[in-house]
This record gives sequence, structure tokens and C-alpha cells, in this order.
Amino acid sequence: MTKQWNQQRKGAGRLRRRRRFAFALVVVLAIVLTPIGLGVFGTNAAKAATPPLTMWVLPQSGTGFLDSAVLHASKSIDLSMYVLSDQAFEADLVARAKAGLFVRVVLNSAYDGRSENSSAASYLKQGGVHVVFAPSSQIFHAKYLIIDNKVLYVGTGNLESYYYSSTRDFWVEDRSASDVQAALSTFGADFSGSSAPLADGASLLWSPGSTSTLVNLIGDAKHSLLVENEEMNDTSIESALEGAASRGVDVQVVMTYSSEWRTALENLRSAGVHVRVLPSSGLYIHAKVICTDCASSDARVFIGSENFSVSSLVYNRELGVLSNFPSVVHDVRSVVLSDYAMGSSNF
Repeated sequence: MTKQWNQQRKGAGRLRRRRRFAFALVVVLAIVLTPIGLGVFGTNAAKAATPPLTMWVLPQSGTGFLDSAVLHASKSIDLSMYVLSDQAFEADLVARAKAGLFVRVVLNSAYDGRSENSSAASYLKQGGVHVVFAPSSQIFHAKYLIIDNKVLYVGTGNLESYYYSSTRDFWVEDRSASDVQAALSTFGADFSGSSAPLADGASLLWSPGSTSTLVNLIGDAKHSLLVENEEMNDTSIESALEGAASRGVDVQVVMTYSSEWRTALENLRSAGVHVRVLPSSGLYIHAKVICTDCASSDARVFIGSENFSVSSLVYNRELGVLSNFPSVVHDVRSVVLSDYAMGSSNF
């Protein structure tokens, strides 16, 4: 009996060890095969989860979420902005500076930037905010806000209250630690006037140098492609859109009409791209978004400050976010399709 019991016990022990080994093997394989750290937005890249984002769509949402973020900050506020003329937002920054927070602002100075932002800069400085103008040799077109070194807001629109009710823009809240740290690193370099390399995050896209990533994103589309942008003046982007249409992708582009882009839009239409334009008197498309294969599980989205121009993609300081987060994809798709439906193919 004892010998039989011992044999049974040894057999059970072997079975348990086999089960533990099988379980460990499954765990190891899951870790090895999980696409962590793989490029998500390159050509034919494996799909990896990007950090969750929260999104706001203007004009519907307004910008109260940004005011709330500033007013609830407890330690620090960093803002990089192309045009700042929202006096209520400026008052929020001053209020937090006077409350003892460390508040820094980088404002564009290129072209008309110094005159456009001079009033805001003067008011902020008088209120204890640390303000610098970016070098006049480079357009600082990025629009982003960092709260308490923990939360990053990236937008397509400027902080100009006059335009809030009439423009299509997007903002996203990004709590990815790597994205926040990357934005902080670049902001710190820009604020101090140094020429440090742009810092990579989990899902950030900086300019200068964003052309190839956006071209690859367009090139990865298999079924559908939705695009909104303020400008259409970059042959690399235009060629990528035309190439997508030629391989059977349903490409839909919606913009506010301008004679400046007419030739480019006509070329896109001739290549099979479905182009719609909104009148300049209606909702103004200021957004810069791309959504590839939006109705599928492979959907990916770009939201940022980058216009489709050589200046914006090659020379300017710009910032965007790349994401496959489902709620963001869903909302971008819904908004762009709605705007497209309002547009006209006659131009």
C-alpha cells in the first residue's frame, strides 16, 4: 500500500511539474511574442497598443478642459504655443504663477509671431510667468501643454478665443510617462535655447523630420484613408495619397477651400482621391489628422500641428501624436466623415 501510494504521489508530482512547466512556457511565449517596443507606425509594422488618450473636438467641446487643467495644476505648467491671444487662459496662467507654481511659456516669434504674441508675453511676464520667444530663424508651430510633469496635452489649434467657435480642431490628453518626459525634454531645450535632439516618446511625432512617418502611415492603409488638413502643399504627402488611391484604397480628403491648394486638389482628384471642400465662410478646417483603415482593428490615427507643407514637415517645430486607441479612432472617423459629408466636390 505504501509503495503504491508513493508511486501515485510521484506521478501526481510529475503531473504538477509538467503543468507548471507548460504554464511557464505559455507565459514566456506570450512575453516574447507580445509586440512591445516594435515600431507601430512604419510600413507593415506589427500592431502594438499605444497609450490611452482622451480627445476633445472643437468647436463642440470648447477649451474649458485646458483652463481646468491649468487651474488644477499643483506644481508646474509648461506651454509651447504658436499664437496665444486667449485672455482668459492667460489670466489662468498668471493666477497659477502668483499661487507659487513654476510656469514657463515658449511663444513663436518667426514671421509675425513676435508682434502677434507681444501682448500676451507682456501680460504674462508682468504676472510672474517665465516667457521666452522662440528663435526667429524657426517657426514654432507646435501647440502643447504639460501639467505637473505628468500630463501632456497636444493640439491642432492655437489658443485664440476668436476662432474657437468656427474652427475644426482636435486636442488629446496623453498620460504616457515616456511621452510626457520626451515633451519635457524638448520643451526644456527649446526654453533654454539649446539645440538638443528632439526626444522620442511612445507615440509622439516631432517636426522637423516628420515626412517619412506620415508617408509610411498613408502607405500602410489597406482599405480606407480619411484626411483633414489646413494645407496641401507637399509633394511627398500628395504622392502618397495618390499612390493609396491607385492601389484601391478609398481615400477621402476634406479641407476648407483655398485657391492656393486648387492644383494639388485637382491632381489628387484626377488620381482617384475623393476630395471635398468646405466654403471659407463655414466651418474652417484647421485640424491636421490622418486615419488609416478606421473601421478595422488595424486602425491608426495621427493628430498634430503638422500641416501638409514642406515648411511644416521639414523645418518647423511641430508636435503630433500617433495612436490606435479605439475611442480616439472612433471619434476621429466620425468627425471627419461628418465634415466630408458637408463638403462639396465642386471647386
